Amino acid sequence: MEKKLPPIWLKNLEALDIAFQPIINIHTARTYAVEALLRNYQDIGFKTIFDLFDQVYKEGLLYTFDLALREKTLKKFTHIYRYQDLKIFYNLDNRLFEMDDFCSGNTKKLLEKYNINKESICFEISERFEIKNQCSLEFVLRHYKDDGFCIAIDDFGIGYSGYKLLYDSTPNVIKIDRFFLKDIEKDIKKKLMVRNITHLAIQLGIKVIAEGIETKAEFLTCRDIGCHLAQGYLIQKPTKHPIEILPKYGDIADFVKFDERDVYAKIKIDSYIQKTKPIDLNSKMGNIVDYFKQHKNIEIATIINHAQEPVGIIQESKIKEFLYSPYGRSLLLNDTTKSKLKSFLSPCGHADIHSDISTIIELFSNNPESAGIIITKESKYYGFLSAKAIINIMHEQNLLFAREQNPLTKLPGNTMIERYIHAMVRCESTYMLVYFDLDNFKAFNDIYGFRNGDRIIQLFADILKKNLSTDYFKAHIGGDDFFVALKAENHVVDFGDIVSVVEKFINDAREFYTQDDKERGYIIAKDRDMNEKKFPLLSVSASVLIVGQKTLHRSVKNINETLSLQKKAAKNDVKHLSISYLL
Repeated sequence: MEKKLPPIWLKNLEALDIAFQPIINIHTARTYAVEALLRNYQDIGFKTIFDLFDQVYKEGLLYTFDLALREKTLKKFTHIYRYQDLKIFYNLDNRLFEMDDFCSGNTKKLLEKYNINKESICFEISERFEIKNQCSLEFVLRHYKDDGFCIAIDDFGIGYSGYKLLYDSTPNVIKIDRFFLKDIEKDIKKKLMVRNITHLAIQLGIKVIAEGIETKAEFLTCRDIGCHLAQGYLIQKPTKHPIEILPKYGDIADFVKFDERDVYAKIKIDSYIQKTKPIDLNSKMGNIVDYFKQHKNIEIATIINHAQEPVGIIQESKIKEFLYSPYGRSLLLNDTTKSKLKSFLSPCGHADIHSDISTIIELFSNNPESAGIIITKESKYYGFLSAKAIINIMHEQNLLFAREQNPLTKLPGNTMIERYIHAMVRCESTYMLVYFDLDNFKAFNDIYGFRNGDRIIQLFADILKKNLSTDYFKAHIGGDDFFVALKAENHVVDFGDIVSVVEKFINDAREFYTQDDKERGYIIAKDRDMNEKKFPLLSVSASVLIVGQKTLHRSVKNINETLSLQKKAAKNDVKHLSISYLL
């Protein structure tokens, strides 16, 4: 039986307001959706939103109140510029299903009233709080999914259901809780956990939102891990004014802009993408069979919803198995069977066209049974990257790495160094950068020959590899110049490893001299002006530059200039070490 809100609650409803917070594409900074958030609840006597909903629940008015609030929210949503292109995330209280006046179909009526597409609304359910009836959360998920609505799980990772929800119900979206994202760039455990959650979700065809992003470093780390979307104060705080929701957030776009100097940019994945026509989710199975008949070279069809978003794939092999079974063809083409297409639907990972290629490869590699990856652009279907195509990309990437490696030392070369520094500039963490320059190398090369010179270069490369952990980025600039970098966890820098490298090289390089030269402690060779001169035995100078978390002038130009200026200071230092800090 339909209930009406008493006057006090009608008055309360009028006093309440809705704020919107944007959810953006993590690669392009374009607004994908907004989350609706309740405001002014303190003005009607409630300390928290939960207190308010607890009260309407106690009075048996939760469903009636929620419907009225839902209408108020949708009406205000239509005041956002180009709202037709956006989704709205609406938070549900799971207890509304316990109300005796609950019934289906009311959301559809409201959407029709305000001319909003069904695909535009996403019901957000939190798993933060334990539910008395263990099945109730799954029931909520199934109820709205069966009705064709998008479902998001909020606060994922800190609730009671966790991975069981992904297994049993497979929501359309998960929002990773702020707890896991705070300072994620500094916390290895958090990074590993978020990566695992994200990649599992993607392989199940679930979109991932990094929620509560507050810093540039958190944003970029989540992007590199593979999250599709981002939300938080870094982008915009919730606003009661729909006009303040922007189609695109330019300041965010500036620091996520694709870097053309990136070595991966040389791999054009667009040429590998199959841009085949997708199939609508509401298509009849007869159309699917005809599709594969007409496209004999296609083994996989991508299925999309009304909003052009991928919802999964159908593989030709599964259709064939059914067609060749007894009575299979008749059952398959019987269009009276409800949701037949969905029964053949398989989840498939999807990634944005701007995703880092290494992320796409990792997603594919983590699932050996994967048929490929769906590629999206602004969250809409763009094409399909088959397993064969990804393997070819991996091969091309390996060739690029091989070309970028120094042939003598097998260490990364200048392009990879540039890529590392550009990435470091965008990250708000503390780094230690080291420029190594072998001292008196030309004199040694002139006296002992190029072959021994190459052996000295190889010796130093081996010392770097063996004495510096895998946390260090180690590279060969060319000739007798090397580069090393380390992202400092907890912003603590230890120079001990660098001192050890310098000391070990000086000691080991002595063995390449004759006994007489070792005893003298120098060799006689011609300088650049062709004058004979005494040259000390080989050593190495280390110019160390600390780029702090709060460094303001964090630019490639400043870094290169500072390291260059430091070289002389390091060569003149007794310990062959010069340390400076970029302010």
